[in-house]
Amino acid sequence: MAEFIESKLGIVMFPWLAFGHLIPFMNLSNELAKRGHKISFLLPKNAEIRLQKLNLYPNLITLHKLTIPHVDGLPYGAETTADVPGSLESLLAKAFDELYDEIKSFLQNLKPHFVFFDFAYWIPDLAREIGGIKTLCYKVVCPAASSIALIRSPVKTTFMASTAAELVKPPLGYPSTTVVLRESEAKLLSFLFHEYGKGVTFYERSKKGMTGCDAIGMKTCREIEGTFCDYIETQFEKPVLYTGPVLAEPTKGTLEEHGLSDWLEKFEAGSVVFCSFGSQMILEKKQFQQLVLGFELTELPFLLVVKPPEGTNSVEEAFPEGFKERVQEKGLILDCWVPQLEILSHKSVGCFVTHCGYGSMWESLALCDCQLVLLPRPIDHILNARLMEQQLKVGVEVEKDENDLFTKENLCKAVKCVMDKDSQIGRLVKENHKKWKELLSSPGFMSNYIDNFIQDLHELLVEKT
Repeated sequence: MAEFIESKLGIVMFPWLAFGHLIPFMNLSNELAKRGHKISFLLPKNAEIRLQKLNLYPNLITLHKLTIPHVDGLPYGAETTADVPGSLESLLAKAFDELYDEIKSFLQNLKPHFVFFDFAYWIPDLAREIGGIKTLCYKVVCPAASSIALIRSPVKTTFMASTAAELVKPPLGYPSTTVVLRESEAKLLSFLFHEYGKGVTFYERSKKGMTGCDAIGMKTCREIEGTFCDYIETQFEKPVLYTGPVLAEPTKGTLEEHGLSDWLEKFEAGSVVFCSFGSQMILEKKQFQQLVLGFELTELPFLLVVKPPEGTNSVEEAFPEGFKERVQEKGLILDCWVPQLEILSHKSVGCFVTHCGYGSMWESLALCDCQLVLLPRPIDHILNARLMEQQLKVGVEVEKDENDLFTKENLCKAVKCVMDKDSQIGRLVKENHKKWKELLSSPGFMSNYIDNFIQDLHELLVEKT
């Protein structure tokens, strides 16, 4: 065991070209570098400035800039999903795969112990061809999503011929009856069979990576998602290693810079509703209007961070008539980056309406005391919401109709449900949230996961390749 602790690993990080992947890979890199391991981080040029700021150990984490090849149909200079609409992501994936020769040369020269990847499904075969390199498919989405999406028939015609009920039926042996999709959400699964790169579907890209690697890494802990990880370990017949949630250190003192501190200070403790939809979430105009009108209906002060809806140039342009004048005293709507953790920690904030991205899920569970209202959209976010509401019982999901749309009334109802002091559900989710927060923030909890993860990596190295 002692030699494991003494010997340092060389690891290449090669995440997908999206900040929702790049940032979790950097957070893990920081934890590994903190313990003396050497990281080579491959990233597109235009992501360097943002990632440099997050690199806490520049002496051990080296950023290697990649030139993303231009592909016909992609805007010039497009290097991450932030630069393209969703409809062009397949072309970005094609450009990503065209990095093959550059990555091969890099790995041949460096000969690391490990490559951590997610969307580059060709990495395991490449590592075996070079020899002496182990591969870890590091998943930055919930294990339930990997289970429901990837443990199914790979045949597109089978998918097309299936009913909604058949599509959302969990695979055999799946460990939950509640962390599942509903029939109205079945259509969301069609993206699995869309082309995502040249000649490869999203399903094939994800499945091949998890099938070919030496081990699967999960950004979670056994206490919360262990049954799902055990299921994946059984289905893919390879070890699943836990890193823990790997949360970034919160930055200090940024509320003043954004002019938010004075605004929040105007309101009573625990009275403000905060909603953030992430940088990639763009609502249709009608849903945006239901969102803002729902907050107005609560009669509570609210802070909303959201991108302009589809077909508009600004958030304000999409406001319902008279809305701005009615809420100007207690509603603040922004279209910019804000320090989410600092807002959630502010004494005035009492409720967090979250889109249930995996990063936000862990932050809300481990680092804040707010009541949680869940408003997910993509499949993985929906499954995060079901985990939080049905299994952990720490939040309330906003009801949607058969077209997967919410109303202002249902949003208001969910917020009132958790914020009303006399609400039995509100008290229950508060108690459960407190219990999970105490566990996740207990001394040594997160660091023990990283230490055990490193030990697992060493054990993988001594196995015969």
